[in-house]
Amino acid sequence: MSQYYAMGGRTLWNPSNGASRLFLRQVTLFEAELGLPSGIGPMEADECQIAPGEFEAFVDALLARHRRTTHAVMIALSEGFVSTVLVLARRADIEVAWNTGESAASEELTDIQVPATPAPDQETWAASLHQRSLELGRFMAR
Repeated sequence: MSQYYAMGGRTLWNPSNGASRLFLRQVTLFEAELGLPSGIGPMEADECQIAPGEFEAFVDALLARHRRTTHAVMIALSEGFVSTVLVLARRADIEVAWNTGESAASEELTDIQVPATPAPDQETWAASLHQRSLELGRFMAR
């Protein structure tokens, strides 16, 4: 069996039940971390509707938070979720605010690891994350 993530009448993703269950649990976690609703509605009859405006705000906040951390473990734990959300955003034709965290060095960094690892420049960070989401998208059936 599988479940559907849709925006209006367009299917964005059709994962297996297990992948969907894990994703929705991560959605709940990141909503709590960001203090912001994701726009990803409840799964009802194997379908979940995504509200465009809320989802766009969530994606932008998620990227900004991801950009502000240099903690290797936190980056590793969140990168898969962030990449998955970026695939959904791209499929929904949502323009992602890559410059949300213009420069991690110029903003207050959170969750810094000791010894400190310098944050990559904005362009390198965005290109790397964008590439990971493109690769992941190949495995996310519609």
